[in-house]
Amino acid sequence: MSGFVDEAQLHVKAGDGGAGAVAFRREAHVDKGGPDGGDGGRGGNVWLVATTNQSSLLGFRDHPHRRGGDGGHGGGKKKHGARGADLDVPVPVGTRARRHDGTVLADLVNPGDRWLAGEGGRGGRGNASFLSNNRRAPAFAEQGEKGHEEWYELELALVADVALVGFPNVGKSTLISRISAAKPKIADYPFTTLEPHLGVVRADDSDFTVADIPGLVEGAAEGKGLGHRFLRHITRSRVLVVLVELDPVTGVSPAEQHRVLLDELGRYQPDLLDRPRLVVGSKADMVDTSVGTYDGLVPDLVISAVTGLGIGLLVGRLATLVAEARSTEPEADGTIVIHRPLPEGFSVDRIGDGVFRVVGKVAERAVALNDVTSDEAADYIQGRLRRLGVDRALARAGAKDGDLVEIAELSFVWYRDQPEFTGSPSSRRRRP
Repeated sequence: MSGFVDEAQLHVKAGDGGAGAVAFRREAHVDKGGPDGGDGGRGGNVWLVATTNQSSLLGFRDHPHRRGGDGGHGGGKKKHGARGADLDVPVPVGTRARRHDGTVLADLVNPGDRWLAGEGGRGGRGNASFLSNNRRAPAFAEQGEKGHEEWYELELALVADVALVGFPNVGKSTLISRISAAKPKIADYPFTTLEPHLGVVRADDSDFTVADIPGLVEGAAEGKGLGHRFLRHITRSRVLVVLVELDPVTGVSPAEQHRVLLDELGRYQPDLLDRPRLVVGSKADMVDTSVGTYDGLVPDLVISAVTGLGIGLLVGRLATLVAEARSTEPEADGTIVIHRPLPEGFSVDRIGDGVFRVVGKVAERAVALNDVTSDEAADYIQGRLRRLGVDRALARAGAKDGDLVEIAELSFVWYRDQPEFTGSPSSRRRRP
């Protein structure tokens, strides 16, 4: 079974925040000690970190789950819970993270790039944090916030200076084995190469990497012959080598090979045609190289990976093109290309006749108390929601007195301009 995997799923669960504590000072000669419950610790984050120590997504195929550490609970005497441990998840340089709908969330193209895949939940505040002139002995605290949880689609696009592009069995694997230390499987039948290979080529005063991309066929831009998976590994290359077979055993002329390959590249990603490229004729040992033209195609170079003809000249030309391409690129500053925007505020949705749901972290935090049945806690929740503008938003959404409102796990009967929650404490309940 191949050890190279360029597509995988990742399930991220950031750590949950710890719960705040409800506690009061109990000391000798202090008959009415104040609240001293500590805050819960924040949950650990989950980060994707690009590293050159990984070359494949194989580690996610059978073990896709990654979880950050949970925050510790608060305690008496204002003891705060410990923060949950962050988790760094190493991925190969060139990894993209997508949602299931295809939205690209992060593109980790440089070693050391970091992306926050899962944010840890905030720790709940202890009852000492709710002390005020009007609330001298608060008997409630906040629950910890749940950590972010989501499935991602990971895909790897190799980062190479040069990509070898050509039909199956035109000699790409033989070429990369000749100019580098890479040892791909080589055989005399089409589609010998089923996965990309990277090789490091050492020129006179520089090094550059070359990727052997599995053979493309006509229709690859539409996915024929696993085209999308192969074409993805070309997108990051600085220079393209279009390798055409001068003595094609398939019967496709060099000019037709060249036309099909450029057409597939342009349909997959048009700007690929703007990159520096060399058209190289392979297997020159099998044809008469004195003619200079091959079925109407005049390649930039002709080579033979078997005899070594033109190999040194090819390496020199590639080293020059790579150096020129590198010189025009800005230096990497560790900036992530694309990131997930963090939602702000809240929204109100009608989910049934006389039933509304409020969605948003700020509103959910306002009701995340450990005991919502106490009148004291209910007063706090009502005042907090009113200051956030939840009452006005519910009214604009069409809510009427007596309608049911759900926020996170809390359900309650809503009355506009009511100074307190209406009804018995049992009407305020956490939904299972």
